[in-house]
Amino acid sequence: MSGIVFIISAPSGSGKTTLTNRLMQLVSGLEFSISYTTRKPRGSEVSGREYFFVQRPEFEAMLRRGEFLEHANVFGEYYGTAKRFLHDARAGGRDLVLDIDVQGAAQVKQQLPEAVSIFILPPSRQELEKRLRERSQSERVKSEEVIQRRLQAARKEIENYEKYDYIVVNDRLEDSIDKLKAIVAAERQRRSGTKPSDAGTEYREAESCRLQNVRTDAERILSSFAPTATPAVKDEVKVP
Repeated sequence: MSGIVFIISAPSGSGKTTLTNRLMQLVSGLEFSISYTTRKPRGSEVSGREYFFVQRPEFEAMLRRGEFLEHANVFGEYYGTAKRFLHDARAGGRDLVLDIDVQGAAQVKQQLPEAVSIFILPPSRQELEKRLRERSQSERVKSEEVIQRRLQAARKEIENYEKYDYIVVNDRLEDSIDKLKAIVAAERQRRSGTKPSDAGTEYREAESCRLQNVRTDAERILSSFAPTATPAVKDEVKVP
């Protein structure tokens, strides 16, 4: 393994967590970085599994000590990735998967330009709204303001899709998992110095997700998030 850093970002409700979990189960040699956050756990979330849930003073102390690879303040709560995950992955010869938002992705790319960035898109605003409503029911969140805020945040995140190397439109779960696996395989082959075969299935699958090959679909999806489609809400960036 070559210590590749894979950044995976997506609007809330796009299926990123499910896809990332399946990728970790199906592909060997990957290590997942669990983010730190000051927000409270939701539903069945457990500290050390979904996030490391810490108090604000502890997070700010870690910030002062320079322990974060990236961090952001989102809706008044801190989120951050500890540098130790990168060090541990490289020491063990594994590749690191970061599940972070567009703010964090930009910070990581600035420090590690060679990192591979992947953006997960919902097939449309309508489908994302459906997923968000189903998720809100499971979280017992009934506020319409929360739904609309997440949709508005999704639009703002999707506007950043051009900053990513790969785009995966999560329409069918199994297809999206195959694409993520193909991207990892293709990048590993490329970093190893082995010339990938243009006829290889994984290479073709990965290339189909390259930004330049998905731009039309991404623009169509973004257009479904026209500002007039949802009420105006605060201009924060992300709701995990």
